[in-house]
Amino acid sequence: MAKAGSRAGRKTSERGGRGGKGGRGGSDREAPPPGLLRARRLGLVVVALAFAAGIWAAGWLLELDRVVVSRFEGRRFSVPSRVYAAPIVIYPGADWQRLDLAGWLLRTGYREQKDDAPLAVGSYRWGPGRLRVHLRGFEHPQLPEDDRKVEFRLAGGRVAEMRDDRGGRVPVVTLEPEAISSFFGGEREQRDLIEIAEVPDHLIAAIYAVEDRRFEQHHGIDPRRIAGALLANLRAGGIRQGGSTLTQQLVKNFFLTPERTLRRKLTEAAMALLVEARYDKRQILEAYLNEIYMGRRGSTAIHGIGEAARFFYGKRVADLSIDESALLAAVIQSPNAMSPHRHPERAKKRRDLVLELMAEQGRITREEAEHARGRELSLAAISLESGQDRYFLDALAKQLPEVYDDELLSVEGLRIYSTLDTMLQRAAVKHLADGLASLEKRLGVDTKKKGAARLQGCLLVMRPQTGEILAMVGGRDYATSQWNRCTMARRQAGSVFKPVVYAAALAPQSGPAITLATMVPDEPLRIDTPNGAWEPVNFDKQFRGPVTAREALERSLNVPAARIGQRVGISNVVEMARRLGIESPLPAVPSLALGTAEVSPLEIATVYATFANGGLRPTPRSFIGLLDDRGVGQEQWPLAGARRVLDPGTAYLTTSLLEGVVDRGTGSGLRARGLRGPIAGKTGTTDEEYDLWFVGFTPEMVAVVWVGYDEPKAIGVPSSRGALPIWADFLSAVTGDEVRGAFVKPSSVEQIDIDPQSGARALLGCPEHRPEYFLAGTAPEKTCPRERFFRRRGFFDRLFGR
Repeated sequence: MAKAGSRAGRKTSERGGRGGKGGRGGSDREAPPPGLLRARRLGLVVVALAFAAGIWAAGWLLELDRVVVSRFEGRRFSVPSRVYAAPIVIYPGADWQRLDLAGWLLRTGYREQKDDAPLAVGSYRWGPGRLRVHLRGFEHPQLPEDDRKVEFRLAGGRVAEMRDDRGGRVPVVTLEPEAISSFFGGEREQRDLIEIAEVPDHLIAAIYAVEDRRFEQHHGIDPRRIAGALLANLRAGGIRQGGSTLTQQLVKNFFLTPERTLRRKLTEAAMALLVEARYDKRQILEAYLNEIYMGRRGSTAIHGIGEAARFFYGKRVADLSIDESALLAAVIQSPNAMSPHRHPERAKKRRDLVLELMAEQGRITREEAEHARGRELSLAAISLESGQDRYFLDALAKQLPEVYDDELLSVEGLRIYSTLDTMLQRAAVKHLADGLASLEKRLGVDTKKKGAARLQGCLLVMRPQTGEILAMVGGRDYATSQWNRCTMARRQAGSVFKPVVYAAALAPQSGPAITLATMVPDEPLRIDTPNGAWEPVNFDKQFRGPVTAREALERSLNVPAARIGQRVGISNVVEMARRLGIESPLPAVPSLALGTAEVSPLEIATVYATFANGGLRPTPRSFIGLLDDRGVGQEQWPLAGARRVLDPGTAYLTTSLLEGVVDRGTGSGLRARGLRGPIAGKTGTTDEEYDLWFVGFTPEMVAVVWVGYDEPKAIGVPSSRGALPIWADFLSAVTGDEVRGAFVKPSSVEQIDIDPQSGARALLGCPEHRPEYFLAGTAPEKTCPRERFFRRRGFFDRLFGR
């Protein structure tokens, strides 16, 4: 019995033990194995990680979506503002070679078409004595033009006449402005934005054929394309094909860096799906066509097919032919390696492959493919930015904020239409550089010596009627010195200031103090000043006795100029200088009459432009207007227009004086060089020959040349041998030897013969006489012979000199 009870107790104890810790009393379940417990715990971890990954992935996708939306629905592209030169205007009789018509065709991307097919837009064809051009239309604030065909008939270096495509005479043709530069916010890139509606079907077909034939079917990534590329690469033993869709290419260029990592590839795929989910195919394709990289123009990256069409063919996207579209599509894969400018055979071979694919896929007919394949590459020539207009562009960038608000100027894609005349600018660059080099050679300057000072200069050209700056070269080399000596430098004006003194004395407000026939003593002069006595002398240290005011300026005599300054009053000279456009400080001292004040070439150009413009002072300006990226003209704060600061008669008398300087005086070197026609000008040489000036004008332009060292020191020659030759060579290059036009005499001026020895009115019997100009009512009363008083004698006395 005891044994039996003992066994029963053990069983009970064993059962109770199993139902103790960790289990219910009386339960007969066994504990799970340790491995199962670990698996359960791992499962919980996996679930937790999956949940966290899901949250992270959702956040990641939301962030990617935010990036996609902000870029697609904001400003998608960085579009630099472009600067355009002034349009070239051609009329019958124009010198087409001097206007560089052939160079304009090259620089603006026109293509020579040698077959007999109708001229395509942006093409030209030379023939015997004629040039046919299908001109592109263009926008402009003042002179917009539509597409049109024009035939220029050429004879003797001139445009004999112009005809349209119906044979009608064309009186004037305005040529498309050249794009001279861009204002960049960052990397130098250029694009011409297009809308999908402008793109011809065959260009879209070409891109689909070679880059993404299933673009219309997939949703951002194309598994079939990926599999095909993978198989092709395995067969080739390396990467030969990519599996990216157009959408993925857009995402890569729009949002991502070029790194090749799995993470970037996954991000690209995810963003491609997001883009396709949010936007339709036409929006995606338009963005792609505007973003795709297409090569380089010098240091500038070309983006988008709009800019590529102009770069390769000099035409708009809408005007592309099938073979041209195929070439653009061919270049996309590797723009630098497939550049038709550098690798024409390689590019043509790939173009033909694109045409074959288009035919195979039924996007064009076999006949169209064969015809396109038979066409040679006909590319627009590359015209690189020269940098020779950088001084002008700096001045433009400084003036724009003075007339447009900052908010407008911060907008990208503006088209800025400047006043720069490219023909005049090229001539100014060349002749300033050549003239300085020639002068240094004559002076024996050792230009190879390290640290040797080099002569510098400025050449500035302005249209007197409008103040438009037509050319500006502020130094011999912008790359080594960005200091613009035309606008920033202040140098003593020397004798180019003297016409201001004469204008002050000739003006009716002064009495007038003198006429052009007034005799002025060229004799020793002493003027007491707070700083001691001032005794001016002439350049040659000689005195000539009494001379007419005209002769005094023509020979640039200092002493008569100082006397005239004293006669009219230095305060009146300062006032006249201010009215004529000089803003620099002007010390009211006697020596001001001889040009001791420091002024800028731009100020001097404005003074002489006022004389040339009949007393109306123009406001210097470097631009015509702006169009925004939609082609809409932008309002501006008005620049001051031409303002009457001098009566027409005094302006004409001053101009006549300056014509005499060129005909008989210190500027006669212009005539010796064969220049004919209406030219007025003045030399200027400062003390010790530190500064050499020549300022001159024709009826159509004012030009200023300054020569000197940045750190003033003696040059060793007068302006007639330093600045004048540069001015003469420039004018001859841009106008030829015969200057057109005339300086028109106003009705307030009369012409009367005088005796140059006495300044008296010359009558019959006077030994010498020459014509002279006077404001009405100011002609001399004294007569020659016998110095009779004109107003007190009768008709026969005046006639016979009694």
